Amino acid sequence: MNRYWWMVIIASLFEVSWVIGLKHADSVLDWSGTILAVVFSFYLLLKTGEKLPVGTAYAVFVGLGTTGTVLSESILFGQPFEIGKLVLIAILLFGVIGLKIVTEDKEEHV
Repeated sequence: MNRYWWMVIIASLFEVSWVIGLKHADSVLDWSGTILAVVFSFYLLLKTGEKLPVGTAYAVFVGLGTTGTVLSESILFGQPFEIGKLVLIAILLFGVIGLKIVTEDKEEHV
């Protein structure tokens, strides 16, 4: 896996943090962190779009972000696990992994 896919994964982690921040931020420091996470998340996504297929990179970004957000709600904030959510997350992850597998990496060497 090339570094641009790692950047998509890191961007997704920042997406999870800013989505959580949107719901739970209640101080200037919290909001500052949320804004920084938004900026960093989309900066990384934009940089990956220069080297990876944009549609696939965005689908992976959103899929991982959605999965991370739902799991974080349950693990960190006590939302109940529901079998339906887990099944749908599994389907989403299979789709994301499938997109990654069928997408060619066309990293240019400078």
